[in-house]
Parts: sequence; C-alpha cells; structure tokens
Amino acid sequence: MLCILFLSLLTASVIADEKVSSLPRLSDVEAAEAFIEAAEVVVIGFFQGEDSFGYKEFLTSASEVSPLPVALCMEKEVWAKYSVTSDTISIFRKADLHQENLELSRAKKLESDGLTRFFQINELRYITEYNPVTAVGLFNSEVKTHLLLFINRGSTDFAVLKERLGALAPEYTGQFLFVLVNGGLKSNDRSLGYFGLKSRDLPKVGIYDGNLDRKWLLPPGEISTERVREFCQSFLNGTLQTDVFVE
Repeated sequence: MLCILFLSLLTASVIADEKVSSLPRLSDVEAAEAFIEAAEVVVIGFFQGEDSFGYKEFLTSASEVSPLPVALCMEKEVWAKYSVTSDTISIFRKADLHQENLELSRAKKLESDGLTRFFQINELRYITEYNPVTAVGLFNSEVKTHLLLFINRGSTDFAVLKERLGALAPEYTGQFLFVLVNGGLKSNDRSLGYFGLKSRDLPKVGIYDGNLDRKWLLPPGEISTERVREFCQSFLNGTLQTDVFVE
C-alpha cells in the first residue's frame, strides 16, 4: 500500500513538473499577443525573476488549473504593453475584454491554493457555467448584464443549446456575459426561483440586468439563434419594457 501511495505521489509530481517546465516564456509583444488571442481565457505571470515573491506559488497553481493556458513573461517591453509595472499575475478574458490583475506587491500573504481560486473565480468564458466560485467573477465583472441559459444537464438538447449560445456570445462581447445555469442542481433553485422557474420548465433563456436588478424571459418558443439574437437586441434597444415570467 505504501509503495502504491509513493508511486501515485511521484506520478503526480512528475506531471506537475512537466507542465511547469513547458510553460511558454513570452519574449516579445508579438508572442504575448498571439498567446492571448489563442484562447478565451489565459493567464500570464509577469515576474522580475525566479526569486520573485509568489513565483513558486504561481508555478504550483499553474500545474493545477489545466486546461487553462498559462505563460511567464519577464520582458519589460511586454510589461509596458499591458500596463504592468511590478510583479503581477494577469488573467486576460475575451468574454468581457478584461484584464484582471493581481499585483503581488499588494499581497500580504500568497498561497498556491489562493492563486488557484483566483484563477477559477476569474475564468469567465463566452458561456460560463454558474456555480458558487464563478458567481464571484460574474458579479465582479464590469459587464453587469447576463444572458442566461437555464437548462438541465443531461437533457437531450443540452449540448446543442450550449454550443448555439456559446457561438452567439462573441457578437455581444462587452455587452452581455452568457451564463449557463444547470437546473438539475439543488444549489441553483434560488436562481431559477428568481425568474419564476422550476426545473420542469426548462430549457429557458433569460436576461438579468444587474444595474437595475431586473430580469426578463424569452417568450415561449424555439430557442433559436435568431430568436435569442432578437431578444438581446430588444434589450439593447430598450424595447423590453416589462419583466416576463412563465405562467
């Protein structure tokens, strides 16, 4: 038993070391731009050197957040491009065109577990699944309007609707955050109830305006790309005048 445990720990350590050793080193602005453009969410650790405060913790966390792309950068030319002036860990998101910075000089204490949570909180994608961790990042984003897909995971149309709305989301970058709410989870009952919904009513699509604390539901019918697009445009045009609930 001890031998098996030792081999398991050794294997985990080797996998972690392999990911750390394979982290891209961004040597110029062109490389950084290409890295950021290649994925919906990426992380870059801007460090003066390997002895910088938080460097080791960053490497440990990088091994735990697969498949989130992570890179290192020590080139000051790149720092200037992204307004970094001291050792900083930055998360770049396409969903709301945001750069979330953790300036390490402001951190009194830094642990790898805390960094991992920082990554998970801020990992907002074109369509982000709602849970207690991502909720923090969603509500902290400067984009306060959410397009929500309420659907039961495992339903026959789950994959199709998730893909359909995920493909639509880039059209509304900076205007909406697209959020998936799994109606099959008891922990999401409150979110459904806020819209007057129960799990049996799903799938449904809604809009939540965090600035006004108001919500609307897409009227009954097919959840097609065009209908959802029209729903979003109606909100942006100011023609959604009243809250809509299912009967």
